[in-house]
Amino acid sequence: MVTPNDLSKLNTPYLTTSNKKITQQGLKSCSAQVIPAGSIILSSRAPIGYVAIATIDCCTNQGCKSFNLKQSYDSEFIYYNLKFNVDKIKNLGEGTTFAEISKTALAKVQIAFLENREEQTQIAAILSTIDRAIEQTEAIIAKQQRIKTGLMQDLLTKGIDEDGNVRSEETHEFKDSPLGRIPVEWEAKTIGGILNEYGGKLQTGPFGSQLHASEYVAEGIPFVMPQDIQDADISEDDIAYITEERANDLIRHRMQTGDIVFARRGDLSRCAVVKEYQKGWVCGSGCFLMKPPEKFISPKWITEVYRYHATQVQVSVQAVGSTMVNLNRGILASLCIPFPTYREQIQIEARLKDVEKEKTILFQQFSKFKQTKTGLMQDLLTGKVRVTELLRDRAEASP
Repeated sequence: MVTPNDLSKLNTPYLTTSNKKITQQGLKSCSAQVIPAGSIILSSRAPIGYVAIATIDCCTNQGCKSFNLKQSYDSEFIYYNLKFNVDKIKNLGEGTTFAEISKTALAKVQIAFLENREEQTQIAAILSTIDRAIEQTEAIIAKQQRIKTGLMQDLLTKGIDEDGNVRSEETHEFKDSPLGRIPVEWEAKTIGGILNEYGGKLQTGPFGSQLHASEYVAEGIPFVMPQDIQDADISEDDIAYITEERANDLIRHRMQTGDIVFARRGDLSRCAVVKEYQKGWVCGSGCFLMKPPEKFISPKWITEVYRYHATQVQVSVQAVGSTMVNLNRGILASLCIPFPTYREQIQIEARLKDVEKEKTILFQQFSKFKQTKTGLMQDLLTGKVRVTELLRDRAEASP
């Protein structure tokens, strides 16, 4: 018994099984009908728009509609055509609790359609090829993330010795600490203790009374809020701006290169090192700003350790609030972290950076594949470019 939930979990066009099953007796006692393999299944509510090709005989619940195709239609082509026109389908949904599209409304959806089965198959083959490339790249990215996670586990608990190797308790000395076993060269210290000892600073962004949303302007100095901290960087996509004059009123909250900005509400793992071009931006009221002491604390090191799961366990235990969790300066300062020498911090950073660089390249490749697919769907599924012409052009271009 296929449900929208089954369709939502697919990362390929094909449905091979479902979580729920129904007996022959149950099938005879309800209105459900057997859908033959090769049919297209579309979720028609909760939500509208998941699509799959059934590879087995099955039936669906009320949250799905199915299409039993004639031999003159290529199932993969229909699948991609529905995916391309999914916004049209969603817009016809009705309902107050959740949107649903009826069989009658679905029949009215107008789709540009090729009648030639051979050309349908060629288009489907092109799009499925790029889909496979996307799927394979996603798998490699996931593998790379697992590698980085394992490497972080080693580097942030064992570090790198003088020969550039990850330490092991079999070959190096370790000691007990509040964080568990750590190298004898390391210390376990609180963030506040480190800052106090070496001259760093941790401060809260301006209070809400110091700046109101009515003071935001279309252009000016970026005002960084928690939602702007994404993927260990500060995103400018939806960032707010204030005037230079107001930014100067908040001079102590203006960020400098190498400062670290932390989210103090919502997703508390968010933090980012301030880059050169972000110098002078203002730390918002929902954030903390850390000014780490030079040559003692590497900003990148602190962000890696802060996002590490062992540190985030401390954060989750101490965070306050029920509707939305929050940090205060005392909690952030009390977090206990491993503290190697500045030189080793830099070495560990470099090792993690190599892995991150590979992942960045993969993400760029993934984005390129996605853009290519979008362009191909726009061209091939609207008839803007005929696949026969495309294949002919490629053949002529080949040596």
